[in-house]
Amino acid sequence: MSPKRAVYRAAAFGLIAAFSLTACGDGGDSDSNPLTGSSSAAAGDGKTLVVGSANFPENQLLAEIYAEALEAKGLKVTRKFDIGAREVYYDQIVKGGISVFPEYNGALLAVAVDKTSTATGTEEINAELKKKLPSSVEILDSAEAQDKDSVTVTAETAKKYNLKTLADLKPVAGKLTLGAGSEFKTRQQGWIGLQKIYGVEFGKFQPLDAGAQSTLLKLLESDKVQAANIYTTDPAIVEDKLVVLEDPKNLFSSQNVTPLVYKSAVNDTAKAALNGVSAKLTTADLQDIMKKLVNDKEDASTVAKEWLTKAGLVN
Repeated sequence: MSPKRAVYRAAAFGLIAAFSLTACGDGGDSDSNPLTGSSSAAAGDGKTLVVGSANFPENQLLAEIYAEALEAKGLKVTRKFDIGAREVYYDQIVKGGISVFPEYNGALLAVAVDKTSTATGTEEINAELKKKLPSSVEILDSAEAQDKDSVTVTAETAKKYNLKTLADLKPVAGKLTLGAGSEFKTRQQGWIGLQKIYGVEFGKFQPLDAGAQSTLLKLLESDKVQAANIYTTDPAIVEDKLVVLEDPKNLFSSQNVTPLVYKSAVNDTAKAALNGVSAKLTTADLQDIMKKLVNDKEDASTVAKEWLTKAGLVN
């Protein structure tokens, strides 16, 4: 990875963090909207929607798209971004501290709702979510857009060990270090599933914060880790000619971008706005807006507004 792009990655993440309201509370505090300067009350007052995000740039950008789409419909929004991993934020949604959250349906099911689920396709996953989610929350329409987990290696590592699929790792993984967000170690769609489904036992695990994809890429490309859990919409995969190992046994399920909402906080207008985003957002769109954010160093709110305008969702 070039030093310039590494700087861009850091800048992009810092830029998002600058307008994000980092919080792990129950959503009961009043916040000031950092993009508009307006004051917003907490969730549950019947007037304001709290839009949350996880602690990585793509999810924060999706949350900003949701927030701006809701505001375009005249709804009041407060942003509570960069909260943490699913293990941290999910309970806040269920309890109503967060009203709206951009989720990935497969991971939501497998990590938070039913760790024993074997569903892999979009329709199957959503059907299970609708049956098994707590009664206080629901999913809305899924987008075509997906950003899946992957185990990715450099072209050099792929050539050295003849790696094309996750199954190819089995005879050599003991020599390799896998880098990933710390939660990857305890997930079925992660370290556990690699062992159970593919018989892959990595020699070492290098944990990082889930938001540290830029650091993870540096470790991968400097050979300090030989495999990494890289999100499949990361621009570096194409630009650095990284190799995403194929997953023929579907360890990593469909990961459609899907709004998860606290039922009593969202009205029909809010639902229509969020479903409107899902109807337009494609995987190609997701790759394009991430390139603008990470490589082109565009402001996240600008990227969100540009996409919403192009999609015909805002004027």
